[in-house]
Amino acid sequence: MAREAKFQSGKQETGKVSEAQSPTGEQPHDSALRPKLFADVIGQKSVIHRLTIAVNACRKLKEPLPHILLDGPPGLGKTTFANVLPNELGTTLQITSGPALTRPADLIPFLTNAEEGSILFIDEIHRMPRTVEEFIYPAMEDFRLDIVLGEGLGARTVSMRLKRFTLIGATTRSGMLSNPMRDRFKMHEHLDFYSVEDLAIIVSANARKLETHLAPLAALEIARRSRGTPRIANSRLWWARQYSASELDGRITLEAAQKALDIAEIDINGLDKQDRRYLETLCGVFMGGPTGVEAIAATMNIPTDTLADEIEPYMLREKFIIRTPRGRVATAKGWAITGNAPPANYPTEADNPDLFSGQPE
Repeated sequence: MAREAKFQSGKQETGKVSEAQSPTGEQPHDSALRPKLFADVIGQKSVIHRLTIAVNACRKLKEPLPHILLDGPPGLGKTTFANVLPNELGTTLQITSGPALTRPADLIPFLTNAEEGSILFIDEIHRMPRTVEEFIYPAMEDFRLDIVLGEGLGARTVSMRLKRFTLIGATTRSGMLSNPMRDRFKMHEHLDFYSVEDLAIIVSANARKLETHLAPLAALEIARRSRGTPRIANSRLWWARQYSASELDGRITLEAAQKALDIAEIDINGLDKQDRRYLETLCGVFMGGPTGVEAIAATMNIPTDTLADEIEPYMLREKFIIRTPRGRVATAKGWAITGNAPPANYPTEADNPDLFSGQPE
């Protein structure tokens, strides 16, 4: 029987991370539906294959896992993999996040409490201050903690040996990590968007966990409107379940799923109200671009990071927009979402190669 990993936060050990405790900000139902072992994970097959090799080697060599950096858009499974790995190894897991580590001293409880072969997961690791990054370098390389005691001429450094542990970092913006920090991760895995077929399998499996009847066509409908992201698919499933329980007989048929998602203003492309507002701003205010993301964010009164991390990745993948050296440009597909046609003199790649070449803004 698979051994469950124990979750820790600092010195206090708990059975699981609650919504109030969770530094990742996930919803309770995300944790309830989260896979426990590699065998439960759908999609990301190449990533699973490489991580399985690393886990098997770790067992045979009696060594800790190498430090692992997971990157990709939000909701694709970075936290899931961080939870699955200690379950596979039968070891313990400590969880924190970059914004919570404001000074080097914040890391000390996690490092000193790490057990042999245990895992420390830092979500949003790109948001760690540079001083915290530099403090963790000797811990990652030599399993050593250097603590400075005193100040000025009387200051001295005390080195403390640590038990061998694995650091797993998750980031949506790996480019914001310093090169020395990035180079200390022996494995760097990028998570990509999921296919509709994989998402349909995921929501069907999760519906069974929730003891909810989900018709196969309803599963495909939810998957099609989930932007290639399991976290979004789970949220869509929960909403369809809530709608069916409130308004129907509790079963999620194709018609029930379509009605629930229509009420939530999620269209057949998986775009919600905010996504469509983005395209309407780009096309209506800026005439389709090119324009910078900061200008779009200011016009929408939304943080730039929200647009760059949550809205744009799917838009770029589905070619509703493109990034050019001069800014974002709406494609014909993006214009069609707004219900308007682009201006007669609207730039195209064939007619304006200079606009579409070079390094994207």
